[in-house]
Amino acid sequence: INESLRIDFTMNEDWDNFVPPAFDGFQIMMVPNQSVSYSWINGKKSFNKTYSYYLIPQKKGSFTIKSASIEIENKIYKTNPIKVTVGDAVKEEQDPYQRYNPFGNQPQQQQQQPQQTAEKLGEGVYLVANISNSNPYVNEPITVVYKLYVSPYVSVYGSKETATPKFNNFWSQFIEIKDFKPVPDTYNGEQYVSIEIRKVVLYPQQAGNLPLEPLKMEIELDMPTGRRDFFGRPEYKQGTRNIVAGAKSIKVKELPTENRPESFTGAVGVFDFKMLPSKTALKTGESLDLDVLVTGKGNMKLFSLPKPQVPTALEMFEPQHLEEITTPITGTQGRVTDKYTIVPNEEGKFVIKPLEFSYFDLATKQYKTITTQEVVLDVSLGDAVADQDNSGKTSKKKVKQKDAFAFIQNNAHFVDKAKDDFLGSLLFYILVGITVVGLPVVVLLRKKKTALDNDVVGNKIRKSDRLAKKYLAEAKKQLGNKVAFYEAMERALHNFLKAKLHIETSEMSVDHIKELLLEKQADASTIEQFISLKQNCEFARYTPSSNAEMQEDYNKAVEVITALQKQI
Repeated sequence: INESLRIDFTMNEDWDNFVPPAFDGFQIMMVPNQSVSYSWINGKKSFNKTYSYYLIPQKKGSFTIKSASIEIENKIYKTNPIKVTVGDAVKEEQDPYQRYNPFGNQPQQQQQQPQQTAEKLGEGVYLVANISNSNPYVNEPITVVYKLYVSPYVSVYGSKETATPKFNNFWSQFIEIKDFKPVPDTYNGEQYVSIEIRKVVLYPQQAGNLPLEPLKMEIELDMPTGRRDFFGRPEYKQGTRNIVAGAKSIKVKELPTENRPESFTGAVGVFDFKMLPSKTALKTGESLDLDVLVTGKGNMKLFSLPKPQVPTALEMFEPQHLEEITTPITGTQGRVTDKYTIVPNEEGKFVIKPLEFSYFDLATKQYKTITTQEVVLDVSLGDAVADQDNSGKTSKKKVKQKDAFAFIQNNAHFVDKAKDDFLGSLLFYILVGITVVGLPVVVLLRKKKTALDNDVVGNKIRKSDRLAKKYLAEAKKQLGNKVAFYEAMERALHNFLKAKLHIETSEMSVDHIKELLLEKQADASTIEQFISLKQNCEFARYTPSSNAEMQEDYNKAVEVITALQKQI
């Protein structure tokens, strides 16, 4: 009757419509406590939510705590009823320091020794959050290590998290602790044993006084009562204690605005920046990879890389984003790369302008800018394109002097002097007739050719249409060769869009393509198939693919292109 009772209702899904029982026969001591805990083990997330009630019985007897209920996804879950028997009040323990004196009738008071009072039971266990830097810049990494300090006189045999910090306004990365090994340590100048419970690297995302939520735990432990048994040994009492790593705040400084470069996109740390082509000499129709990469240490996942600007004669496809990043206790480090595929459509020398990358150096507290070298591409005419070049241009070739009169025959050929004059002959009138009739045709053809030469947009469309057919045929030849096949497929789809929608590479966003195709009365399902196929070709070069999958993608490309041609 003079003891308290705690009852926990625990669930593994997060729902708020919890209905507790009435607790007939009991008085609720305080407002119910709600705790939530998350854990990640081998990449799997688990969730636990608990409602805790502290009850005092109002009278003796047998009572039933009825079912609690909760509704999850339109289904009701209930707990089993629990029977509780309340008996007589427990007698207070006699002071163990009052011992029987065999030499007299009065109890003998043992010699008083330093002891813990009842109010201090459970002291000797502390949870502390150690913060590496409480006054960082925006995007400067800080480390928070949560340590559990345990006194040598206390034995901990169980623990669980009851509230996990959410780290609002911070980008966070937890560091796995593989070995929870206690080590000798000191706390407030006294000897303790410490255990690292959790490590996390934080990157503040805004300036100001940012609160850091506390970590809360419930500890099950054996605590010394401050009393000793008949043989002088200390007595222990089992119990639980709720401990909290005190709530703290981080005062975050804004990055300086003075001398901030225009190319700054939020990078903070120490970095190196490069733009590397896979080759600089190639033919039209060939491809090259252009890597734009940053290496170093800092907020590697929280900034964007600059995008190269290429001449219109070069087709540049959307990049493949690659990250090789690790997160030790000092912050993230590694390499971030945007890999672009570029295909030249014309011969000549083309310059890709230098790129700038700026970052804030924490060591010098200054902005630094790295500028790459320009990339010069020397593009010669490819064999396949040369075969299709009908521009009429004549190549300049030097003629050797000894061959200048090679057309003169060595043997004499005699002509009859009495031959009829060509003027007035049948051949003469035939040639005149051909000239009179053919001259307007030649003029019309010349005008048409001039109009075609001046039609820049039309020429681009016809060239793109021709290239789309060429690359689709090339893809068919490359079935079985994954990289070459998907490169040809991607170029075929790319040039098909340029020919049918009259757009440039820079305009080829997914939303824009869908909008233009819908305007041309294309079927929505066919559009989705085309977009899905185009995206699949972009990524398939870097993933395993079988011959059957390549054949299926080719058949799908022919089917979708044919359908779109009919629809638009």
